Amino acid sequence: MSEKCAFWNEYDSIAGHICYCELAAFNRPVNPQFLGAIGCTPEKRKECMQSMEYATGAGVIPEELPELQPAPITTAAPVLSCDPPSEIAKSVSGAAEKKTALAAPALVMLAILAGAYIGLGGVMFTIITNDLALYIGDGLSRLVGGVTFSIGLILVILGGAELFTGNNLLVAGYLDKKVTGKQVLSNWFWVYLFNFVGALVVVALFYYSGIWKANDGGIATRIISIAYVKTTLPWGEALFRGILCNWLVCLAVWIALAGKDAISKILAIMIPITAFVAAGFEHSIANMFFIPMGMLVKNSALAQSLVSPVMLETITWQTFIMGNLVPVTIGNIIGGVFFVAVAYWTCYLRPSMPGTIILNGRV
Repeated sequence: MSEKCAFWNEYDSIAGHICYCELAAFNRPVNPQFLGAIGCTPEKRKECMQSMEYATGAGVIPEELPELQPAPITTAAPVLSCDPPSEIAKSVSGAAEKKTALAAPALVMLAILAGAYIGLGGVMFTIITNDLALYIGDGLSRLVGGVTFSIGLILVILGGAELFTGNNLLVAGYLDKKVTGKQVLSNWFWVYLFNFVGALVVVALFYYSGIWKANDGGIATRIISIAYVKTTLPWGEALFRGILCNWLVCLAVWIALAGKDAISKILAIMIPITAFVAAGFEHSIANMFFIPMGMLVKNSALAQSLVSPVMLETITWQTFIMGNLVPVTIGNIIGGVFFVAVAYWTCYLRPSMPGTIILNGRV
């Protein structure tokens, strides 16, 4: 009996022979099912107590406890990894108040930083893609270029900066009566202007770094090619590419606001930005880097030895401003304002009209 029970212990001490039940000695909880499973029947327990009393003069055996009831199953409230669209809309409207309330020195510096960050994205795009299509083809080269360019908006969102194209979403705050039209236009003007300054800072730094001369002039050729394509776009095509571009850029900003952590925000930014770059859409602030960079490089002896004179003569301030920047900027405003800010304000923030039926929190 006793040697077959895992809880029965016997040993010889100075005081004599000792035997005891471990369950009883350490007051371990037991229930009838457990005792039955180990063969601890009432008869066996009686034998054990007799053995203990014989050896020590006193005996204790484990008592049966009521059958244990399973703990109630509780369902914890789900933890959302991102905010729903209705909450994003509120965040965008609230952000409009903060952005329009920025003091002038902070606004200027943050706008310069944003222009510089987008310029740095342009630097990465140019270097990475200068000869990539020769190895992986045009499509994959565009994809990789889009991923590398997305560093610009990642820096803007996570680093904190004021970007004109993203600030087209301020219109949601205007429609929500959080800010005035004058505040929105003032923010746009100063941010656009100093985004340009920031982009030109990167143009100067990149030019004087001499890195554009690398790969036997391959990077310089790529710079000229990008600037040439952008300055020769028909006005209408530049406009519609601008619309499509900022539709995606503002969506990237919008869904980045939903993320609860840095990785979520980075992925939210990277996917739409990669799409717009790969598709060849036009971003006004990015073009403040690409085309002035082309205008600087075209005057170098290296560029003149690699590129046809026709391409070099086409890249001018006239073709940059009137042929590209104006239509692209107008397109960016249309894409960001109407396709994102107005659309989502209408869906999630617009006050319900009398007699409107609301189902599940939606009109």
